[in-house]
Amino acid sequence: MVRPLLGSAAAKGLEGHGASGDTTFTIDEVAEQKVAQLLEPRRDIAYYTEDRGLVDPGGAKYLFIIDPIDGTRPAAAGLESCCVSVAAAPISGKSAHDLTLGDVFLGVVSEIKNNAIFTALRGGGARIQVERSPFEPRLSTMNSLNQIFWTAGYRGRPAEPLTTVLGELIDLSSVDGGYFDLGSATFSITRVVKGEMDAYVDVGQRMVEEVEEVRRSFLEIGHGAILNNYPYDLAAAALIAQEAGAVVSDAYGRPLDDYPLVPSTGEGQMSSLVSGNEPLHTALLVKINSGMARLAERYGNRRHSPP
Repeated sequence: MVRPLLGSAAAKGLEGHGASGDTTFTIDEVAEQKVAQLLEPRRDIAYYTEDRGLVDPGGAKYLFIIDPIDGTRPAAAGLESCCVSVAAAPISGKSAHDLTLGDVFLGVVSEIKNNAIFTALRGGGARIQVERSPFEPRLSTMNSLNQIFWTAGYRGRPAEPLTTVLGELIDLSSVDGGYFDLGSATFSITRVVKGEMDAYVDVGQRMVEEVEEVRRSFLEIGHGAILNNYPYDLAAAALIAQEAGAVVSDAYGRPLDDYPLVPSTGEGQMSSLVSGNEPLHTALLVKINSGMARLAERYGNRRHSPP
């Protein structure tokens, strides 16, 4: 349904705003309608999507957390960095709002433009297929910050405050390594799993939580919504990365497992940091902490101190 629209003018039409507050493009709506067509007849499955929010028939056995297109803007532009992301958690006997990322037992990411599929079962490892052939995870061993290839996104984040936090890292790696904005958290994290990137860095929600003036900037450019990553952006990719052996945390260095799987209205965003190895993860956290100190100095006192 989506592939014929990649890079087309029709894909870029504006359809309104989804449950997250982000803009819904025509290409999003096509994908969302396909999800509804497939899953609404299923009484045993509840699901949460970026634009529809929670659809729960009552009495479901499983909850699917689905981002029909993670990387909408790359998809609309015809680029390869767009994926379908599906995570599954058992829901029997629970409310969907009681589930956390730690309850996810299955994650699947399928690239839309390419024939690549990433699958993980909690405790069972990760599997990659590229053009239907097995591809082993290849985590980076690089831990020199001036040589890393890494990615972070600017969509929905105020550029000047985000650059205040990440600018030192961007400068360090701009010659002997490389910084990229790939437009999709899922695609970025699976690049770490394939060894094409050393790390994925997202500090947006930590910025919102710590500095009030920056929070107001997020709301301003997000048309009244804070547009950091939600569980549907990370649930499948984070499990795949963990099962492949990558180091996964939020931007404070804490595990993601306790974050709610179904966000409350206007809440549920999270930061994230995914690295190919532990020494690199530790070095990145040091730079993130120093960047956050610069942010607080430039934009005002912190709302609270980091844990």
